[in-house]
Amino acid sequence: MKTVGVILAGCGFLDGAEIYESVLTLLALDRAGVSYQCLAPDVPQMHVVNHMTGEAVNEKRSVLVEASRIARGKIKLLDESWISRLDGFIFPGGFGAAKNYCDYAVKGDDCTMLPLMESFFQKVVESRKPIGLMCIAPTVFARAFRGKSLHPTLTVGAESGAARSIEKFGGKHQVCAVTEVVVDCENRIVSTPAYMYNARISDVAQGIDKLVVEFLALMGA
Repeated sequence: MKTVGVILAGCGFLDGAEIYESVLTLLALDRAGVSYQCLAPDVPQMHVVNHMTGEAVNEKRSVLVEASRIARGKIKLLDESWISRLDGFIFPGGFGAAKNYCDYAVKGDDCTMLPLMESFFQKVVESRKPIGLMCIAPTVFARAFRGKSLHPTLTVGAESGAARSIEKFGGKHQVCAVTEVVVDCENRIVSTPAYMYNARISDVAQGIDKLVVEFLALMGA
């Protein structure tokens, strides 16, 4: 049976992985009869946010430990060895992708990436294994290829600062509704806007379901 890696940037849309996006991804994979392994880097969160107030609090938390909440404890440490062990990788969004994989949330186009994540994105592309990206994750992915020869076609939904950043990093942005996906067949990438829109969970679910369908088609499942 093929197994998909689902990479989580923590837990909670303001400082980690977007929980709805993550759970909808796991649900879509399970309904398709595909197994998955949740993974996360063992690094500190950029900061911790009180999700009731939206304010940062004086705490330190681990991305890996927080992501284990979504995975019901069934999570493994992300490292490059998984690229040869799994059949494709999906990256839910949430501000954690723009805070814990890199500092795009703070520095925008001048951001730097966590070396592990930059290398991981690049080596997955080299492996020709399919990649699924949602919410802000396409912008972070594009940053990993700034100055490289790869020019992926991606979406974060409507035209926005995040969309313009994709173009500045060397990618191609395509406008897309929340219920739809953009497929870059050449580079084996599928993306969907998800909560880049202020959308209903049912609409986000449609986009994620379509992402998983297209992703599995690329994977040959």
